[in-house]
Amino acid sequence: MRPSVLDPLFAPITALPGVGPRVGALFDRLLGAPGRPARVIDLLFHTPGGVIDRRHRPRIVDAPVGTVVTLDVRIASHAAPPARSGSRAPARVVVEDDTGDVTLVFFGGSRQRLEAQLPVGERRIISGRIELWEGRRQMAHPDLILRPEELEGASLIQPVYPLTEGLGSRLVQKAAAAALERLPGMPEWHDPDLRGALPPFAAALRLVHQPQEVFAEHADAGVAGEPDPARRRLGLDEVLATQLALGLMRQNRRKTRGRAHAGDGRLARALLAQIPFELTGAQKTALDEIWRDLASPERMLRLLQGDVGSGKTIVALLAMARVVESGRQAALMAPTEILARQHYERIAPLGEAVGLRIGVFTGRDKAAARRKILEQMAAGDVDIVVGTHALFQEAIAFRDLGLAVVDEQHRFGVQQRLALGEKSPDADMLLMTATPIPRTLVLTFYGDMEVSLLNEKPPGRTPVTTRAAPLERLDEITAAVGRAIQNGARVYWICPLVEESEALDVAAAEERHAFLRERLGPTVGLLHGKMNARDKDAAMQRFASGIDNVLVATTVVEVGVDVPEATIMVIEHAERFGLAQLHQLRGRVGRGSGASSCVLLYRGPLGQAAEARLRIMRETEDGFRIAEEDLKLRGQGEILGTRQSGAPDFRFLRPEHDVDLIASARDEAKLILTRDPGLTSPRGQALRLLLYLFGRDEAIRLLRAG
Repeated sequence: MRPSVLDPLFAPITALPGVGPRVGALFDRLLGAPGRPARVIDLLFHTPGGVIDRRHRPRIVDAPVGTVVTLDVRIASHAAPPARSGSRAPARVVVEDDTGDVTLVFFGGSRQRLEAQLPVGERRIISGRIELWEGRRQMAHPDLILRPEELEGASLIQPVYPLTEGLGSRLVQKAAAAALERLPGMPEWHDPDLRGALPPFAAALRLVHQPQEVFAEHADAGVAGEPDPARRRLGLDEVLATQLALGLMRQNRRKTRGRAHAGDGRLARALLAQIPFELTGAQKTALDEIWRDLASPERMLRLLQGDVGSGKTIVALLAMARVVESGRQAALMAPTEILARQHYERIAPLGEAVGLRIGVFTGRDKAAARRKILEQMAAGDVDIVVGTHALFQEAIAFRDLGLAVVDEQHRFGVQQRLALGEKSPDADMLLMTATPIPRTLVLTFYGDMEVSLLNEKPPGRTPVTTRAAPLERLDEITAAVGRAIQNGARVYWICPLVEESEALDVAAAEERHAFLRERLGPTVGLLHGKMNARDKDAAMQRFASGIDNVLVATTVVEVGVDVPEATIMVIEHAERFGLAQLHQLRGRVGRGSGASSCVLLYRGPLGQAAEARLRIMRETEDGFRIAEEDLKLRGQGEILGTRQSGAPDFRFLRPEHDVDLIASARDEAKLILTRDPGLTSPRGQALRLLLYLFGRDEAIRLLRAG
C-alpha cells in the first residue's frame, strides 16, 4: 500500500482548484498515460524548459527591438477598425510614455473588454516583445498587463512550460502553484554527506516551478555545463530511486535461485554447422559469457548490446539451444509483431534443421492457431516460442520456461524487468539492444545486470557510403535512384519524422509514395503504421521478394525487415532525426555483399546540432562512437531514441553533466541495502517514499514478497 502521506500527490489533477473536467482533459493529454489520467505528481514533475526574464524595464525610446521588455505606459488611444474590414481586423491600442509610443496589437477577442482593460488616460504595466512594423514600434498580444499597484506582488521571472493545444502557460503555472501547496512534509532520505549543499526536495521543486531572481541568473546554466542546484537535487533523487530499484532486483534474484542449464552442446554444435560463416570474436566471447551464466544455479540477467548488424539473433538462438538441451523451453520476445515474425522466419529454418521445435505467437494469429500454440507451450511440445511482449503480459503458461530473450529495441526498462521477474521467478533472462549505449548510461539504466558487447560486424558486411544533400536536389536524387533500380538495386525511402505525429508522418509518406510512383513506375511500395497487419505483411513481402524495388516507409513502423539485396537508404528530412535513429535506419543496408549507400536529405539552413549529427554520420559507422557523440549533443533524453530505448525517461537527471551523481547514487544504494536490506529503518521508510514518488514502487513489492 502506498503511504497515505503521498495521497495528495497521487490524486487526479482535477483535485486542484481551477482544474475542472474540461481543463483536466487537456492535462490528461499532456501528462496522462494510457488508462491513467494526469495526477498532481505528474504536474509537479512537469518542469519548465526555461524562463522568461521580464526585469528589463527601459523607456520606450530605449526598448531594443526583438527583446522582451516591461514598460510603464499611459493608454493614449484605441484605433477605430478600418472601414469594410469586418470583425477580423486586429484591434490596435496606442500607449506612450514621455519618450515615445508603442502600438499594441490584439487579434480576435472583444473590443469592449479591451477598452475596459486598457482605459484611455490610465497607467498600465505591459510586458512583451517589441517588434518593428512599417517602421513603427509595436507589441503583439502583451504577455502581461497589470495595474501599477499589482506589480509589487508579481514575479517578472516567468517559467516556460511544454504545453499542448488549448492549455496556456499561465494556466499550467497557476495549477503548478496549487500542486506545490499540496506537497506534504516528508523526511529527508539522503545522507547529509551525499546531499551536501543541495536544497531539500520540496524546496527544489518550488525553485524549479517558481524561479526567483537569483535562480533566473543561473536558469540556463545546465546548457553551458553546470546544472542548477534545484534540478541537480531532483536528479540525485531520481537516480537514487533507480539505483535502489536495481539493487532490490539484484537482492531478490540472489534469494530466488535459478536452475543450472549445462546442456551437452549437441544442438549448439549442429546449429554452428548450419551457419554459413564463422562467428566473430565478439560473438564467441558473448556466447562464452552467456553459456557460463546459464550453467550456473544463479539466475542470469544479461544485456547483449550489439551494433546494427552485429549478429545478436544467432547468439540468442545458440543461447536458447543450450536451454533446450537441458530439457526446458525458451521464449524470444520482440516489441512488434512485424519484428517477431521476422525473427521467426530467420531462426525457424536453422532451428528446425537440427530438430528444434519452434513456434510463433502474435496477436494477429487466428483463434485456432493461437489455441494450438498455447496448448503446445503448456504441454512442452514446442521448444522455442517467438512472439511479442504479450507472451508475458497475458495469462500464458509454459510447461517449463528456462530462458526469456527480450529483443529490447522497443522499451523494456526497470519497471518492465521487475514485472517480468515476477512472471517467471526462476527463468534466466537475456535482453538484447541494437542501440549501442555509452558506459555512463549502461551504469545508470542496467546496473542490475551483466553486459556483453558485440562490437564487430560479421564477415561479408560491406561499409555504407554516407552522403548528405539538400532537399533542393530531390529531383537529382530521384533520378539517381531510378538508374540504380534499373540495375537491380532495392531502395528504402524513409519519410520525415513530423513532430512525433503519426497522422502527419503517414500523409508525408503517402505524398512521397505518389511522387515516386509517378517518377519511377509502379514498383514503389508503401509501409506505415495506419495500415492493417495484412497490408503491412504484403508490402514487406513484395519488397523482400523484389516485386517492389523501392519501399517508402515512416519511422512509426519498425523498418526491421532484413533484406540483404537492399543497398540504398534515403532518409528525408534527416535533420529532424537523432543520431541513434539515423544509425538504426542506415543499418538496414550494407547487410549483403553489394556496395551500399545512405543519402541524408536535409532542409537548410541547418542548426549547429543538426549539422554536427550529419557530419558524424558521414564520418563513422561505429555505433559506440555515435552513441557517445549523441550523448554529448542531445543528452540522455533522446540518446536511445523513443522507440529503441530501454531506459526510463529521466526528467531531471542529465547524465552528460551528472556523472558524479550517478556514481555517488550507485555507491549509496549499495551501502543502504547492505545496512538495511528491508528498508525498515526510519531512513528506509523515507526511501520507500522516494521509490513511490519516482515510479519505482514495483521494487517495494519485491520487499513484501520476502
